[in-house]
Amino acid sequence: MSDYDMTDKEEIFSKVLRAGRRTYFFDVRATKAGDYYLTITESKKFTNEDGSFHYKKHKIYLYKEDFSEFKEILGEMTDYIINEKGSEVISERHQKDYKREDDFVEQEAKTPQDTEPTTESFTDISFDDI
Repeated sequence: MSDYDMTDKEEIFSKVLRAGRRTYFFDVRATKAGDYYLTITESKKFTNEDGSFHYKKHKIYLYKEDFSEFKEILGEMTDYIINEKGSEVISERHQKDYKREDDFVEQEAKTPQDTEPTTESFTDISFDDI
C-alpha cells in the first residue's frame, strides 16, 4: 500500500455542522503529492412515503489556490445577506412559535364556531379607499 493510500484513508482534520435536516462535513484531505485540500459535503435527509429515509449528498472540492478568493466572496455574500435582511431567520418554519398547517386546522376545529365575532377581529377599512 502506498503512502497516498494510507493518507487518503486517514482522517487529517474534520468538523461537522448539523443544521436541521442538513449536515455539513468539512474534511481536510491530501492530494497525491501530499498537499492538502478541503472538501465540503452537504448531506440532506429525505423521508420516503413508506417512512424509510435516504440521504442526498453534494460535495465541493476546494484547493489552496482558490482559498483566498473563495473566502473573500463567501464573506462578501454572507455580509450582504446579513446587511440586507439581518441575522434573524425569516422562514416560518424556523420561527419559535411556528405551527404546521395541520396543527392550525386541528386547533381551528377545537374553537367554538357558534360564537359571535367581535368588532376587535375586524380591521379599520375606509371605503373611500376602494
